[in-house]
Amino acid sequence: MSKVDSTGRSYQVIEIADLRRLALIARKDQVDFFMNYPKWANLYSGREICIALCQGAALHYIDRCTGINDFDVYVFYRRNPRKNLYPKRIKSYDFGDAKFGQSQDQPNFVGRRVDCLVRSIDAIENEDVEISIQRYLIDGKTKTARLLAAKAVLLLEPNCGKVIWPR
Repeated sequence: MSKVDSTGRSYQVIEIADLRRLALIARKDQVDFFMNYPKWANLYSGREICIALCQGAALHYIDRCTGINDFDVYVFYRRNPRKNLYPKRIKSYDFGDAKFGQSQDQPNFVGRRVDCLVRSIDAIENEDVEISIQRYLIDGKTKTARLLAAKAVLLLEPNCGKVIWPR
């Protein structure tokens, strides 16, 4: 059963199987997004860098004491010079398992809310994933980069479970 405090945060340990589940949710979200918006698919197909768990849940994976409010899963793409990927898009999904308790703001969900987001970042083709993401965080050119750098980034694909931030 989930270890949840009075604020609704879960302190349940995140395991590799949970990370793989998050990656599947993000992968399905991207397939659906590109199917519904072929213009974006034409611009960003083949430009994916990685899928990563970010923010508080990623920090909880590392320290096991931060607690989980929700799961923020980002898919990072190498920026297309013709157009930035729309950064305001956020799609929420149900984790689908009550292991981490239920999100208080989503009473119709079985489990925690999984927020799927995307970002297009400056990266060189075939550049090492860690280098691309770490440079994005260090440069801190956007509010999102600064917010993500304040906590943690954990790879879901490739190298599921590898912590790439903090270094």
